[in-house]
Amino acid sequence: MRSLARAEELHLAVAILPPGSVVPPGAPGIEPRWTSSDKSAVGTAVSAASCVWFTVSHGILNEIYAPRLDMACVRDFGFIVTAEDYFSEEKRDAEHRVEAIEDGVPAFRLVNTAGDGRYRITKTIFSDPEREVVLQDIRFQALKGNLSDYRLHALVAPHLVNGGANNTGWYTDFKGRPMLFAEGSGRSLAVASSVPWLARSVGYVGFSDGWQTLSRGEGLRQDYCCAADGNVALSGTLDIQAGMGRALIVIGFGTQPEEAALRSLLSLEQDVEPALKHYRNGWREWQAGLLALDEPHDPTQLNRYRVSTSVLATHRDDASGAIIASLSIPWGFNKSDDDLGGYHLVWTRDLVETAGGLLAAGAAADARSVLDYLTVIQEADGHWVQNAWLDGRPYWYGIQMDETAFPILLYDMLLRSGEIGTSEAHRYLPMIEAAAGYIVKNGPATQEDRWEEDAGYSPFTLAVEIAGLLAAADAVEAAGRLDAAHYLREVADGWNERIEEWTYATDTELSRSLGIEGYYVRIASATNGAMSLRRDFIPIRNRDDLGEVLEADLLISPDALALVRFGLRAADDPRILGTIAAIDAQLRRELPAGPYWYRYNDDGYGERIGGAPFAGSGVGRLWPLLTGERAHYELAAGRADEARRMLAALEASASEGGLLPEQIWDSEDVPERELFLGRPSGSAMPLVWAHAEHIKLLRSLRDGVIFDMPPQTFARYVAAKPASAPFAWRLTGRRDQMPASRRLRIELPAPALVRWSADGWASATDSPCRDTGFGMHVFDLPTQALNPGRIDFTIFWTDVNRWEGEDYRIEVV
Repeated sequence: MRSLARAEELHLAVAILPPGSVVPPGAPGIEPRWTSSDKSAVGTAVSAASCVWFTVSHGILNEIYAPRLDMACVRDFGFIVTAEDYFSEEKRDAEHRVEAIEDGVPAFRLVNTAGDGRYRITKTIFSDPEREVVLQDIRFQALKGNLSDYRLHALVAPHLVNGGANNTGWYTDFKGRPMLFAEGSGRSLAVASSVPWLARSVGYVGFSDGWQTLSRGEGLRQDYCCAADGNVALSGTLDIQAGMGRALIVIGFGTQPEEAALRSLLSLEQDVEPALKHYRNGWREWQAGLLALDEPHDPTQLNRYRVSTSVLATHRDDASGAIIASLSIPWGFNKSDDDLGGYHLVWTRDLVETAGGLLAAGAAADARSVLDYLTVIQEADGHWVQNAWLDGRPYWYGIQMDETAFPILLYDMLLRSGEIGTSEAHRYLPMIEAAAGYIVKNGPATQEDRWEEDAGYSPFTLAVEIAGLLAAADAVEAAGRLDAAHYLREVADGWNERIEEWTYATDTELSRSLGIEGYYVRIASATNGAMSLRRDFIPIRNRDDLGEVLEADLLISPDALALVRFGLRAADDPRILGTIAAIDAQLRRELPAGPYWYRYNDDGYGERIGGAPFAGSGVGRLWPLLTGERAHYELAAGRADEARRMLAALEASASEGGLLPEQIWDSEDVPERELFLGRPSGSAMPLVWAHAEHIKLLRSLRDGVIFDMPPQTFARYVAAKPASAPFAWRLTGRRDQMPASRRLRIELPAPALVRWSADGWASATDSPCRDTGFGMHVFDLPTQALNPGRIDFTIFWTDVNRWEGEDYRIEVV
């Protein structure tokens, strides 16, 4: 336990524990855990002054983030009800109902009715637009007996910051006002009430916290005044009779305890109605600036478009423009402090997809702020890290090539929308050139696919890379760099020509059984530039039959439809149609609400067999996001009615409050684990990317075209056909044969001279490579003018004055 001297360092209002106080037993408490990712509501104020974000699950507040979206500071904040020989916890023992107070305004009314019918707790929850404080306007009703028969106890579990260990909690008075406090990792919180506290207590979770003493019938131990350096919980009994069953409870945050206390009391003194009016007006103003993509609906039902727009805005940091993937920690109730990030991190892909949703909704300025943020956190070599904290510090270090191409596509969308004027486009040119250079040097294979897993050639990554290069070509051409633009287009054309070579499988057991020529695979191993052949595919009849799944190398995924989504292949291309047949045979699942898809056949990211939480392994479940992506394909194929049916399925997967989950449960109900067929599983909810896809689908259906399809790719590869690109050879992608009608391009990562011969070294020519401006140096051999035969060549690295020491040969056939 920290010494009392440490109490002074923490700026406690008292320097010594009160007489009669004791050290709570059980230090440091049980191992900290987070809580359910099954959020029913998320919210924040539309205000730069209010840097606090809250989440709701099972009828109570759980994770609260402050002062940044990536800093979770509270595990949960709920209430316990006691009476004579009675103990009830609202999150476990009540039926919960949640509703937004108004469409598009993420302030919520929670109604928790005891399962035994004895009481009801109604709360209105929102954050103060002026400061880092979350307010709960509470009404307690005795449905059986009288108000005086009951005691209402607040229970707060601080996790400052992103962890439940090494927290210190205490209770004392601030300026004569009784409060609860906690401190950890340089942040503090304070809890205050509009009604008096009848008792307060602080203890170690699992041993001496308020839940333990109340459940044992001991009431709150007021002699437990301070619990230091552990997993702690704060408790307080509210004088609900003083407020005739009403109370306003606030929790504020700050660097110092006094700062948190001051903010809490300021919010408490202004009362509920002015704060709620300010909060509501901020959201009304933001929503009024959006496009009217609202679906016709019963006014008593959810406006799901406004739910999605508020979810996107709630996950956005106004100060930086960053947007996190989700205000949740998947399977958080099974996650310890070791899982620092959860999903409250920035993924570049999710960020751009979300910015696209904002742009589709008409929030162009917010989407542009995402691009400005990406420009600042770009790495020096041109790429973006796999995911990062809000300040750009890497969390994971994997490389995903699509994440380097996506920001270029965002720039291009903003330019075409008019949000970026042609006179200011030059501001983003260094970012675009650096990203394009990284793609050219390190693509087209990716170290990890879009699901952070396998390396190799992925149709999804290829589609995004190629589209990104064409958009970058337009940008550098507009800046007058015509040769650079021409080079980027040639690289894109060359990679586009090889998509089938790299990712299209034919004559497999699956293709024969379906009567199709072949299909695009999820990802193919990159071996010297060639696709590594896979074993035959087998159908999956039971997602929980892992033994069968592991018998084969199953590599098929809806990801291949990115070739249509990003404009590289027509929706009716026979290869796409065959792939659709393979995807649906392997991955489609019809539920009562409509069709859903798995990510890929042997996905291990999901609950384990029987429903136990994911813990490093499991069985992937159905992803509503993929239903939205498939709906976009159906629209591209001219089947708008089918796309609308899939829109309905996407929306049907949402929670009662309209939040879209990462995954939904696909097996028999497991009530004890809260798993029900077609309902959200224990993965992340909300998944912001899914809400962005929902908005883009509404926009696409309104416009009759895919909103975020790059025009360059469709015009170049579907509406027309470009001239053959140079036949590219790289040290990382060696090829030993080429057609006689093509030009051979040697692409090298450093200044070099190519010594080559077309007559078996009887004679030789030294040709310098030219600098493309993107980190690659190229030389084009005029093989289109040569007769069939062979080309021999070697490389001299001019910057280090060294021969490569190896000869290479290409047969011209």
